[in-house]
Amino acid sequence: MLVSLISTPLLISCTSASNSERIVTERKNASSERAENCTPEVTELTFGILATESEETLEEVWTPLLEKMGEAIARPVLPFYGDYGRLITSMGEKNIQIAWYGGKSYIEAAEKSQAEAFAQTVSTQGYLGYYGHLMMHKDHPLLAQIDLEQGNGDKVVFQHAQDLTFAFNDSQSTSGFLVPTYYLFIQNNLEPQAIFKSVSFLGSHENTALAVANQEIDVATNNSEALQRLKQSNPEAYENIRVIWTSPIIPGDPLAYRQDLPDCLKTAIQNFFYRFTDREILEPLVWSGFDPASDRTWNVIRELEVAKQIQRLKQDDTLSEAEKATKLEALQQQLKEFQ
Repeated sequence: MLVSLISTPLLISCTSASNSERIVTERKNASSERAENCTPEVTELTFGILATESEETLEEVWTPLLEKMGEAIARPVLPFYGDYGRLITSMGEKNIQIAWYGGKSYIEAAEKSQAEAFAQTVSTQGYLGYYGHLMMHKDHPLLAQIDLEQGNGDKVVFQHAQDLTFAFNDSQSTSGFLVPTYYLFIQNNLEPQAIFKSVSFLGSHENTALAVANQEIDVATNNSEALQRLKQSNPEAYENIRVIWTSPIIPGDPLAYRQDLPDCLKTAIQNFFYRFTDREILEPLVWSGFDPASDRTWNVIRELEVAKQIQRLKQDDTLSEAEKATKLEALQQQLKEFQ
């Protein structure tokens, strides 16, 4: 009797596990079959990936995800690495059908290149967003004047700006340009080119991080996710960097496909990303998953862009008050539409 009492639950448990595995397998097979039957004339997809780091680093972390995606949608998914502008134009020219964008570059791709957002990245901590940063080398003499916990480095930087070199990554970047431009410079009525010893655009988050780590630039922009990736790929450089300012939270990066993709293919892509939870593949990308999203998710970035234009308009001494009032009314109307 004792043997039967112990063995029966084990039998039930094994049977239940076996049934669950069978159901999961059947569902995967059914999903794969539906994907195969969906537009077989589309034999492959090309996925645009922002060149925020070296192609070698990106290939290492993205290849496993693209391979899994290819299995799920029953056709190969090829990588295409490019900067912000290149991914915008490539979507419009139909050279890529799906892409990982930043918020600012997605908005332009939606306006010009028929991009349609369907998901946003979720951070490893489970947040639907990330943060923009200013950073400085750990041995920079000004660091002694900065309270790193309070993140008041912007004030110290502004006090000594005439002696400092400054770098953005790309003018299409959300965290590396738009966010710091608005929160640091526009709100303080400052022009970077007017206050710093020099201002440069280095092209990628990895480039700005390495420039600071190698003491080639005094202060540069970056973001929380890019620095996490740097910690994994180049821990020595990461150890040389200190974050001196942090922005308000920025919506997680958009994944977008072309609006004219067949609906059945859009559904297959959505199903893959919404259900994907493989930590081993996601952690090197510093994400924990993907959340459903729509174009409106990035209206907050559109609001920042319009607010930036409003602030610049108010400071424009070349326009008459009547001209300013007309332009301001149009921008305020735009702002209402996004809210």
